[in-house]
Amino acid sequence: MIRLASWLVISLLVTAGIAWLIGLPGVLTIEMLGMRMQPRLGVAALAAIIAVFVIIVAWGIVRRVVAAPFYLARRSRERRKDLGFTALSDGFIALQAGDALRARSLAREARGNLPRNAAAQLLEARADLALGDMHSAREHYRALISNRKTALAALSGLYDQARQQGRIDAALTFAQKALDISPQAPWARDAVFDDMTRQSRWDEAARMVAEEQAVSREEKMRKRRRLAVVEAARAQLAEGSEPNAALEHALSALKLVPDFAPAALIAARIYANRGEARRAMSLLRRVWRATSHPDIGTLYANAVPGASAVDRLKRVRELIELPPSNKAGALVLARAAIDAFDWVLARQALANYSSANPSQAVCLMMAEIEEGDTGDKGKARDWVNRAVRAPREPLWTADGITAEEWEPLSPVSGRLDAFEWRVPTSAVATRTNGASPAPVSRPEPSTAMVPATVEAARPASDPPALPIG
Repeated sequence: MIRLASWLVISLLVTAGIAWLIGLPGVLTIEMLGMRMQPRLGVAALAAIIAVFVIIVAWGIVRRVVAAPFYLARRSRERRKDLGFTALSDGFIALQAGDALRARSLAREARGNLPRNAAAQLLEARADLALGDMHSAREHYRALISNRKTALAALSGLYDQARQQGRIDAALTFAQKALDISPQAPWARDAVFDDMTRQSRWDEAARMVAEEQAVSREEKMRKRRRLAVVEAARAQLAEGSEPNAALEHALSALKLVPDFAPAALIAARIYANRGEARRAMSLLRRVWRATSHPDIGTLYANAVPGASAVDRLKRVRELIELPPSNKAGALVLARAAIDAFDWVLARQALANYSSANPSQAVCLMMAEIEEGDTGDKGKARDWVNRAVRAPREPLWTADGITAEEWEPLSPVSGRLDAFEWRVPTSAVATRTNGASPAPVSRPEPSTAMVPATVEAARPASDPPALPIG
């Protein structure tokens, strides 16, 4: 109803306007080619309006006819573009779904419809790589490198291809070129960084981590952790030859991660070797409160070189109260008490951990206590037999192997910061640190302290009774 009413109102207004225009008084004289016309002014104005309208309609028709070929060509291009983008989209979906053959077919269709679109060639290269056609994939990637927009993606593809073929040097070359184009490319940075760490180029690795951009809280924490591990690795490498530089690196690592036990052990050993036992013990006390790491407690007992077993026990009693609040403290205290032949204190230290499901270290220490205190070889042998089936103590573990000391890289995967202090579940090998031992370390008990019966009965595959220092 509203539309009908509006149409009627507009029609009436147009009709009234035409009637008013025709009824205008006056005459218009027109002379042309010897002819003379004198229409009324309103009729002449109406004729002029109609003539303009006819000219506009005619021009529109002529323009449509003239532009028809161009219009049809444009429609064809748009249709090909739509088909190309559809094929490109379906191709990426097929590649992600694992149908590389269909992805390559769709990529070729997209390239036919989108000859200037580099994404279609990139899709075909990815599909060739998934199908194992390395030669075709390499040719596509090399063609894409010349395009500034696709160079980084092409280098990423060449890097993946080189890794699949085992060409490590070539893969690193591609990663380095990618870094030259985009210094913050994550995959390229990780590849170059991993190569630096595998080659122990820790100085370069530290600079690279320091240059990383970290925005979120998680990224900042990850950066601090990685830098702390790198600094600890630098300290570990320099501990034997350049102790002052090693100390500086270890303290830098502790500034980044205050409870990082490996760095604390290195710094404390260097302090102790320099005769600065108080600094070493102060540092170890702080880290012990945060971690209760047994290596920290053991080194605290031996912070003064040449100290007697009784002095070491007194020092441990300053750090660990009786009864110990955790098993790590109990083992450290019991070890110091056994070395000092304080059998009563050793029993008290292990009292809460020797009754229900004792660990291997607890069992072996109880065997030493029984043999040394009462001389009962039968009880000592029973404890050793229990140690065979007892759960193990935490060790430095990474990728299925264990190590006596912390290492910055996994020897299996080469992954940085792979070692964790935990109970090994499926350890297949035990690794010893190849670096020369530091001058200060936990002294092993003499053979007189460990009864011959216990030593003879201890399985060769069992971990030692003492925490590894």
